[in-house]
Amino acid sequence: MRILKTAFQLILRGEARTYHNTVCSKDFLFKVHPSVSQAVAQNKPVVALESTIITHGMPYPHNLSTAKEVEAIVRGEGATPATVGVIEGEIRVGLSSEELDHLARSKSPLKVSRRDLPYVVSKGLSGGTTVSATMIAAHRAGIPVFVTGGIGGVHRDGQNSLDISADLTELGRTPIAVVSAGVKSILDIGRTLEFLETQGVCVATYGASDNFPAFFTPDSGFTSACNVHDPREAAELIANAMSLGLQSGVLIAVPIPEEYAATGRQIQEAIKTAVTAVSSEGITGKDVTPFILQKVNELTQGKSLQSNIALIHNNAKVGSQIACALSKRMSEQRSKSQPHHPGNPPKHSDVVVIGGTNVDFIAKAKTKKLQSGQTNPGSVFQSFGGVGRNIADSLSRLDKKPLFISATGADANSEAVFNHCKHMNTSGVARLEKHNTATYCAVMNENGELSVGLGDMDIHEQITEHYVLQFERQISSATLVCIDGNIPVPTINYVCSLAGKYNSKIWYEPTDADKACKPFLSDAWKSLSYLSPNLKELCMINKTLGLTAPEVDVVLELPSTLDGILMLAVALSRPLLENLHCLVVTLGPDGVLLCGEHDAGSVDLRPRTHRGKRRLCGLHYPALTVTPEEIVNVSGAGDSFAGALMAGILQGKDTDRCVRMGLLAARMSLASPHPISPILTLDSVDPDKVPAENWPTPGFVWMD
Repeated sequence: MRILKTAFQLILRGEARTYHNTVCSKDFLFKVHPSVSQAVAQNKPVVALESTIITHGMPYPHNLSTAKEVEAIVRGEGATPATVGVIEGEIRVGLSSEELDHLARSKSPLKVSRRDLPYVVSKGLSGGTTVSATMIAAHRAGIPVFVTGGIGGVHRDGQNSLDISADLTELGRTPIAVVSAGVKSILDIGRTLEFLETQGVCVATYGASDNFPAFFTPDSGFTSACNVHDPREAAELIANAMSLGLQSGVLIAVPIPEEYAATGRQIQEAIKTAVTAVSSEGITGKDVTPFILQKVNELTQGKSLQSNIALIHNNAKVGSQIACALSKRMSEQRSKSQPHHPGNPPKHSDVVVIGGTNVDFIAKAKTKKLQSGQTNPGSVFQSFGGVGRNIADSLSRLDKKPLFISATGADANSEAVFNHCKHMNTSGVARLEKHNTATYCAVMNENGELSVGLGDMDIHEQITEHYVLQFERQISSATLVCIDGNIPVPTINYVCSLAGKYNSKIWYEPTDADKACKPFLSDAWKSLSYLSPNLKELCMINKTLGLTAPEVDVVLELPSTLDGILMLAVALSRPLLENLHCLVVTLGPDGVLLCGEHDAGSVDLRPRTHRGKRRLCGLHYPALTVTPEEIVNVSGAGDSFAGALMAGILQGKDTDRCVRMGLLAARMSLASPHPISPILTLDSVDPDKVPAENWPTPGFVWMD
């Protein structure tokens, strides 16, 4: 990829680096509040909350005060609240105080269920989300626990009217845990439980009894399939439901607090009266529930509202405790699945790669010269690139399984990326609404030389310091951290600061000449251990630091002979080695130059454990012979080399074997339509298993 980008700069200079972002104005949008997305990414407890209780469940100002009280309870238990609502066509997961107030004061807000989501979004309307719509949004945001008052169900006489809440079918197809006070007592509870069983929903009562609650009363006369005694047991049930991959929800039914249960009988009588009034006044559809609740509140002189608020507060407390227990259990499970024993390295090295993800469209002409203004014969294919993604891909295929931290849009291109990268650990990749997945289009002539290229790379700026800091534990404990030049300067500085704090080993892949200087704008570069530039990037780095170096035009002029190239590379590398452990200077068809500490006739690639005076040298490896006919794609050769070299270092191989692994991987990349060859394996780059290879002898250069 770096080769393509450098050539692109030579041809188009800075002009083609600008591009047009196309954003669909009617995108089906799920907007997640930063506090929620950060908590989810860090596996911290989050509790989703619905908003129809605000828009339709209570009158103002009780609705607003209750919503804020519930959020305060969630926070008090150590979880992050994520109230879901629709504001002017945006489905928002996590509402601000102003947005809560907006919904609470709305004169005619919509009641938004699964069915209503497309319409409300397309019209830019606002409304409160029901249980079903909230489940959809919470699941999309990665929130496993949702707290509500009571779920909908089969209405009385539902066997004839077929009036059945979408909450029940949503529980049957969305894997999320719903914590509620059972089913609203105005419904047919028996038939509701039967319907949930048909949908495959696991129903459990919270507490010592398996009696299924009826919202205002702790016992409906029906029983749940099981019960869970405490948050730990509930978390265990939810975690196992998730692990089984059943794609159905879990209903945790929490009885109303005992001190409010005494008024249940009076409320039940009021409900019967209200249900009768529904028929006599011709109330139907979604207006039934708000009518009955209002009528019951009037008949009980506000006691039903007090009980309603009390059970919602209790549900929030219990649900938050369950979310905390679930978060703890999942963290413990992850720790068990990735054990690390001092002195006994795990099978997969602990590696982190932070960088760009691209979808590449490569067009190769069947002629040496492209004709403008007409269609040129050739072939076009899609592949998946990005320097960081390429290196993480290479390491993954070589049995290292790094954590890859990056960003994509939430679009069709990102779906294609994730499908292609199933062999990788992409749990650190953010999928962002209102952003395009980075794309790169390259047009090459018959010889594989770049003629023109275009890139849409803005999303790389979203790999921010704020996003990356949530992975500090993984970064600080990693054996090696690789960052590429696509990520913003503050993010690079942050990762470098961790190197100083935790003695982490950082590898910087400059990506292109313009981005190469990013760590060198401050002293951040002094925390790097490895640097893998090409010669133009190395020139730019020296100029950025103001170091005395040969006068070379970074853009156009480089030495024409191999000796001249090696002399220049050594001169440019020498001052950087005062702080860096090793430079890996890629020279394209001229091979690679390693610059670092001398060790038994070679360059020591092993991570440096101390600072001090060193005897420095350079080691030049010629490239493996590749004919033009064999070259299919040049976009990933350098990244394949770097990934395989890293893999060799992490496996403790000697320098010669590490470099040969890299050269073999680079050759495989050149012969593949993909930047990283899909058939790349440890065996395919094992120098001892490629006996037919006539390895050239490396050249030795002293620096001191």
